[in-house]
Amino acid sequence: MATTEGTRLAGQGAVVTGSARGIGRDIARRFAREGARLVIADVQEESARSVVAEIVAAGGAARAGAACG
Repeated sequence: MATTEGTRLAGQGAVVTGSARGIGRDIARRFAREGARLVIADVQEESARSVVAEIVAAGGAARAGAACG
């Protein structure tokens, strides 16, 4: 059974740590494209909020969460 992009993680939630930049950001964006609801966690709070805004603008569901630093 072939799975198309946008459905593999539908209805699932994920916390992606270190997701304000780099590989973590790319993973978060991919999970969002696959339908996951995300918590973007990073010690760089402003950058995390920026990733949330990007995901939401693209139609995804995300919110920022504080990571202890």
